[in-house]
Amino acid sequence: MHNRNEIDKLIWLSDIERSIIEIYSFLPDERNFFEFQKDLKTRKAIERNIEIIGEAMDRLLKSFPQIEISDSRKIVDTRNRIIHGYDSVSDDVIWLIINRYLPVLLDEVVLLTKNSR
Repeated sequence: MHNRNEIDKLIWLSDIERSIIEIYSFLPDERNFFEFQKDLKTRKAIERNIEIIGEAMDRLLKSFPQIEISDSRKIVDTRNRIIHGYDSVSDDVIWLIINRYLPVLLDEVVLLTKNSR
């Protein structure tokens, strides 16, 4: 049986995993940056999921400061930029997150979840 902290940890990891999967479900198999730039609904949906990822990561870091997730602080900072500096987040940055950082994060979250059960 898990204690409350461990249950919260699994919930937050699950929220991150689900948000990444949703982000990929919004995108076509063959990704095209210029098509992404033109698709306002997809961009906004992805930004919202990045906000969720950042909030879940912030909660994880506060409760489990020793947790090993690549770029965890940058993830929270990006969430804060989207929410508080919404006009300073470029499509290029979101595209980079989608293609470079989310695959690594997904692998780490899946592994952490597996090891926490």
